[in-house]
Amino acid sequence: MQPVEQNLIGIAKLAHQAPPLETKRTAEYRQLGSYSLLNRAPPHTPFFEWTINPYRGCEIGCKYCYARYTHEFMELRDPMAFEQLIFAKQWNPAAFAKELRRVRRGDRIAIGTATDPYQPAERRYGLTRSLLEVFAARHGYRLGITTKSDLVLRDLDLLQSVARTNQLTVHVTITAIDAGLARKIEPRAPRPDLRLGAVRKLAEAGIETGVFCCPVLPLINDSDAGISALAQAAKEAGARFLAGNTLFLRESAARVFLPFLDAEFPHLAGRYRARFAKGAFLHGAYPDLIARRFERARERFGFVREPSTRETAPWQAEDQLELFPEVDGAPGVKMSPA
Repeated sequence: MQPVEQNLIGIAKLAHQAPPLETKRTAEYRQLGSYSLLNRAPPHTPFFEWTINPYRGCEIGCKYCYARYTHEFMELRDPMAFEQLIFAKQWNPAAFAKELRRVRRGDRIAIGTATDPYQPAERRYGLTRSLLEVFAARHGYRLGITTKSDLVLRDLDLLQSVARTNQLTVHVTITAIDAGLARKIEPRAPRPDLRLGAVRKLAEAGIETGVFCCPVLPLINDSDAGISALAQAAKEAGARFLAGNTLFLRESAARVFLPFLDAEFPHLAGRYRARFAKGAFLHGAYPDLIARRFERARERFGFVREPSTRETAPWQAEDQLELFPEVDGAPGVKMSPA
């Protein structure tokens, strides 16, 4: 799959110039030059101030994925390109350490907001692990990782190192505990039981861990009984908090999700089209109903509402560059299959 070449600038030009790394049956990998790994979150984002996504595109291929539109910035208009053309970002550890000076004390950094940091590409290229190694050598940061993959357990030792001197929370996304349903809506994600196993091992290792049910799909995974079953399984696995958000459908996501409904849930397709014809977000009574269901589940099983905050070692925003003395000349992280 080749980016369109016509008067390209910025990220689109970088994507077109990205050298191939590997091609397999389900996806093509390319190496993408990166201006910056650390990006400020949009204004009024409630849960974090900064984002890091080591990859562009996500091979997991969730049918509802909101982030498909991000490939449009690279002039890739086919929404399926998001899961078929994966860009691994080339980055410079010294420059990244310098970037971290922009983070103020108390700011939260979210890893994996648009693409899963532990998607299949991570097994080959290890970008997420390389990032964690930087944070393991620093202290005082507030970090959150969101993933659908039990591959996060590969880095358990490193996560423990990061958590000793930083505030670290791992959010494991589980939209349903029914394996058949999960396979339909998240075709290349690990099974729900594997994700619950990851929650258990993370919690046992002392990593603050919670479960996200995102998104909640009307009349598919939104029943009181289903949410309660997920909450019970999450609690038994050691999750400390539980949260869920309702589906929203940007135009690019709808171009994949609505045909999926036609094939798998045809009795719901018309209702979804009618509701989302009014906009990407659901408003009114339904989101309030879902919020109440999750609140009841939290109360019943003893979840906290959100991750804790705790004091760590003194804030360290300006030092540690001595770890990477060649700030201007240090090589970037190169891609090579592990």
